[in-house]
Amino acid sequence: MATMRSTMRTMPAVPTLRLATAAFVRLVSTSASASAASASSASGSGSSAAAASATASAASGRTLRAVIMGCPGAGKGTQTQRLRAAFPLRTLSSGDVLRDNVARGTPAGLKAQAIIEAGGLVNDTIVNDLVFADVGSLPSDQSYILDGFPRTATQAEILDAWLQERGQALDMVINLDVPWSVILQRIEDRWIHAPSGRTYNLSYNPPKRAGLDDITGEPLTKRADDNVDVFRARLEAYQEQTMPLLEYYQEQGTLINFKGSTSDEIFPKIRSALASFFSDAAVAGRSDSASSSISSARFPPYRMA
Repeated sequence: MATMRSTMRTMPAVPTLRLATAAFVRLVSTSASASAASASSASGSGSSAAAASATASAASGRTLRAVIMGCPGAGKGTQTQRLRAAFPLRTLSSGDVLRDNVARGTPAGLKAQAIIEAGGLVNDTIVNDLVFADVGSLPSDQSYILDGFPRTATQAEILDAWLQERGQALDMVINLDVPWSVILQRIEDRWIHAPSGRTYNLSYNPPKRAGLDDITGEPLTKRADDNVDVFRARLEAYQEQTMPLLEYYQEQGTLINFKGSTSDEIFPKIRSALASFFSDAAVAGRSDSASSSISSARFPPYRMA
């Protein structure tokens, strides 16, 4: 498998992450069956160990437990919508979990709200507790993908330990590898209808009338952070933060790198890699495109430490 540095050429060299304790290490089988090889081939530079794990899971009837990663603008939202439509799985976003707990006034949500209102960063301990409570509430046979969690190698180790306590393990880490040039062009071309959150892109989803929302006819605007220079800084910050996390999962053998320039190019590769987890009956009649009924409203992200 090609190293992450070969597929993410702009990343600075980072020393390989050393695991704090052997308790966090899960050995992944490297004996690939024919379907595992197919999944790895479809995913471009995917991990053969992760593909083999997917096949083993399907054979043993285990559920899919996965993480999706990708820099800002890589299209995680689009991919998770399409995956929910194609497979009987849940996607759990750490940001959504945090917002929900704040809205419901749970003890952890109230702690987070106090930090946010004081202008602070929601610490990892609170985020961990919220995510684990949400995942722990799912039926034991429910397949899911975590979005936005873990964000650091330390959180990844804590997640592994939490799963191991329950006799479970992470099966796959989906990394969306989209060229920065493509992402920055998307940002340059993106316009929104602020009241509804509807998003347009001049390259592939333009409004019917230039500068106006399709539904209301009201003017479209740019988000404050839809600036190439600002967004480039976000990409650099993401890269610096997540390189150790990617290396951690590469060492674990669960990382699959899905490379492409568009969501339509990448999605079939992800679908192929996940297909071995689900029976034909489970996916019969399901669509492989995002439902038009799913809201496109965007929420301001909470700042997490």
